[in-house]
Amino acid sequence: MAHDSQDTGEEYVPSGDDERLAQRLAAITEEEAEARAAALRAGLADYELAPDDSALLDVDADDVESRPYVPAPPVLAIIGRPNVGKSTLVNRIIRAREAVVEDVPGVTRDRVSYPAEWNGRDFTLVDTGGWEADAKGMHKRVAEQAELAVDEADAVVFVLDGLVGATAVDEAIVKMLRRKKKPVLLVANKIDSSAQMSEVYPLWNLGMGEPFPVSALHGTGTGDLLDAALKHLPQTAQHGGMVPLGGPRRVALVGRPNVGKSSLLNKLAGAERVVVDKVAGTTRDPVDELIELGGEEWTFVDTAGIRRRQHMASGSEYYAMLRTQRALERAEVAVILLSVEEPVSEQDVRIVQMALDSGRAVVLAFNKWDLLDDERRYYLEREIERDLAHISWAPRVNISALTGWHKDRLAPALQRSLANWEQRIPTGRLNAFLGELVAAHPHPVRGGKQPRILFGTQPSTRPPTFVLFTTGFLDPGYRRFIIRRLRETFDFSGTPIEVQMRVREKRKRR
Repeated sequence: MAHDSQDTGEEYVPSGDDERLAQRLAAITEEEAEARAAALRAGLADYELAPDDSALLDVDADDVESRPYVPAPPVLAIIGRPNVGKSTLVNRIIRAREAVVEDVPGVTRDRVSYPAEWNGRDFTLVDTGGWEADAKGMHKRVAEQAELAVDEADAVVFVLDGLVGATAVDEAIVKMLRRKKKPVLLVANKIDSSAQMSEVYPLWNLGMGEPFPVSALHGTGTGDLLDAALKHLPQTAQHGGMVPLGGPRRVALVGRPNVGKSSLLNKLAGAERVVVDKVAGTTRDPVDELIELGGEEWTFVDTAGIRRRQHMASGSEYYAMLRTQRALERAEVAVILLSVEEPVSEQDVRIVQMALDSGRAVVLAFNKWDLLDDERRYYLEREIERDLAHISWAPRVNISALTGWHKDRLAPALQRSLANWEQRIPTGRLNAFLGELVAAHPHPVRGGKQPRILFGTQPSTRPPTFVLFTTGFLDPGYRRFIIRRLRETFDFSGTPIEVQMRVREKRKRR
């Protein structure tokens, strides 16, 4: 599988006349393209196809466009102080899916939520394990960190070290949980044998109900825990809901803290929103903003955290990642806001990667552009070339959240990205493109063999996903070359593209 945001390796450098390629492609009529595709499709009969290949090949264009959105699955948060085994428990639960979490450097370690499944039910697991606190005021910091996860969750797993018992930090978390009134499952971790059960009984005194003795390391007790958790989880997430096919398009406004998300949302809405809620313990549920922009209504999913209390700032990076991920799940297009005053940061790059991994349409918005001087502009362009080259296809809008300067340019960029996100290339036209491209720029010979593309199809949109049936693996550099030419030929600006390969061998003659 190739995604145009990843893969490293040797770049394929094409040679030949591309102008002639474009002319030849333009000269092919729709009838010729369809006839070519039908012949290539028939040729696949000579190859060993997998059972699900035919369903992929027979996908109807009408089916592609009308895929409904499903409700977001419920959210189970795992909280607890550092070193009680939360990450081990998270890994144990994720492995129950029998799916390996993709280990892309710089991405996986920054994730805070994971898709999980138990007894046929899907849910989202939210982890607070990646966070490190400083020593000062640690119990307060841990409680705040946990609170962020609890606010987003439908049920909570509170993990303690069963051999240590409840500490002052744990007591602080218990106080917070009592205010929240969410279902809580208390876990005594690191209980490896019945001899250690005497350590568990004192945890009844916390008033959080029956403690579950668990060994996350060995897996004992985790099944009973998940069975109990499912009883507390609703069918769908309380913060989720359906993403409608009709109605206003859904926009996630994402970016690291303090880049101007709240200011931009207020400016677009034309009114100041409540920034700080002064009454402790009354954090309101996220509320989506209906905003008129460019003559149409848009739904901005609540991502800026403008209704959060100020004390949440201490867990800001964790909070930003959690909110970004949840917002992207509920949106169709992401506006990634970056501040031009500061260098493009590692956190900016991570948020960009989260948007790409979510498969949503994308627009880059550079805030405070009106304050940019020539020297900073020079260095900013170098930073964009270096750190954001993998998303050079996203429309760029230069704006000022404070004054509203150029905010009218946002709607056309959103419309363009969404149109390309939903674009489907007819099978005939796609195969004509692939045929002409490969004829002009054949795949390099590797070990005496040259893989061929037998047939191409686009089984889905949102984002555009292409499947190539081939006689061998295509080099990552050559796949990136195909993606680049797909973008140039059919205008896929503003959307990620995925290219998958299905390597098929010729049938053996009997």
